[in-house]
Amino acid sequence: MQLLQAVRKVFTQLAGSMEQLSADQYSAPCIHLGNSTIGQHVRHIIEMFQCLENGYQTGIVNYEIRKRDREIETDKNFALQLLQQIQTGLGRDDKQLILEGVYNDDTTDVMKFTTNYYREIVYNLEHTIHHMALIRVGLTELTEIAIPENYGLAAATVKHKKTCAQ
Repeated sequence: MQLLQAVRKVFTQLAGSMEQLSADQYSAPCIHLGNSTIGQHVRHIIEMFQCLENGYQTGIVNYEIRKRDREIETDKNFALQLLQQIQTGLGRDDKQLILEGVYNDDTTDVMKFTTNYYREIVYNLEHTIHHMALIRVGLTELTEIAIPENYGLAAATVKHKKTCAQ
């Protein structure tokens, strides 16, 4: 499926950059990221996909209820294993889900929306790309590693750039 190929491609880019980082670089605060770390952004990506996978089982997805596992943000090898596990688990059939959350910090009222598994994979894919754009800033600040030209860019942006280059 094209959607799963897109997730795999993005995860491959993310894993490739992570593999080039030292443990210290992975967990070092980045000034240009408000002192957050590359590991914190990776943890956020992983936990969003984990929320979706848990929600697939229960029928209810809530991205606000995350573990915020410090091990993911400090141990890049553990994070790399989790990225691989997520990719392996994504081949499920589409099904209807309920998305729930409190989207206003002035209330505790839970809102619920009908969604589906594939739509939430799309959301997580776009969310991952957004965080990879931020990770790119951190990589540039902390390292000299080579970053793929389209790292942190949405497919639509890459296509647009190709059109403009012609």
